[in-house]
Amino acid sequence: MAPTTGAPTAVAGSAAKSLERETPVARVVGAGTAGIAELLVFHPVDTTAKRLMSNYGKVTSASQLNSIVFKDKAGASIPSRMISLFPGLGYAAAYKVLQRVYKYGGQPFARDFLAKNYGDSFDRSFGKGNGKAIMHATAGSLIGIGEIILLPLDVLKIKRQTNPEAFRGRGVFRIIADEGFGLYRGWGWTAARNAPGSFALFGGSAAAKEYLYKLTDYNKASWTQNFVASIAGASASLIVSAPLDVIKTRIQNRNFENPESGFRIVSNMIRHEGVSSFFKGLVPKLLMTGPKLVFSFWLAQTLIPAFSKVM
Repeated sequence: MAPTTGAPTAVAGSAAKSLERETPVARVVGAGTAGIAELLVFHPVDTTAKRLMSNYGKVTSASQLNSIVFKDKAGASIPSRMISLFPGLGYAAAYKVLQRVYKYGGQPFARDFLAKNYGDSFDRSFGKGNGKAIMHATAGSLIGIGEIILLPLDVLKIKRQTNPEAFRGRGVFRIIADEGFGLYRGWGWTAARNAPGSFALFGGSAAAKEYLYKLTDYNKASWTQNFVASIAGASASLIVSAPLDVIKTRIQNRNFENPESGFRIVSNMIRHEGVSSFFKGLVPKLLMTGPKLVFSFWLAQTLIPAFSKVM
């Protein structure tokens, strides 16, 4: 007799039924732990990448590069220069932990929703296996778009990293009161960057598990398999989102009283810096931000199933 639970039935590799069942608490704790670990290890790397992306013009010497990365501490001692790479740590902590909890912990909820309501459609449209990987990617893309709710924290973090004079002695609550919805400036560009970036992140990881390791239950991936899958997803995400990430960063690092539209930034970049400027900071991101994303994504994918077994 057919089951009457209402849950979709599916064969292995089908998108119509989510085979990765984690507890909600495990999703939050696993993602939050990954965010905290990432922050502690990689905040200086993130600062370096943001400052390079915010630089106008070409870097022609080591001394110029030094001044871009370390700003007014370029001539200071090595410890002082290292400390200068930790601006905005409070904003970064709030943003990064919330972002990772939302993104890594939220994607499984979106995935479950799609599997329950549209899994058969993914299977019919793309085939079993293909449909499941694309469903994971689509869930990631939807979560990525919604990430703009955290944009004010990201704006404050980036300004602290690249343009601290924008604060002019004001505290965070004074800035929020003064700027209001101005802190959401660039939200459209952020959503446009997050949608394909998150699609590629979760889709690349799912594709690696589906086609490289032939896994039907992605939560059964080993640490090594999660690591390789994270590299695939993170690399695809950074390359796809690079041009829009540069635009987003330049919108956000402007002084509050002197904003500039994304289209104006695009026009000026093409006119004065060339098309290659849209990929500024890509190599540092792949070499430095890439490992950061791989690290947190790998940790989240490994910890969420592990925590689910004990919670």
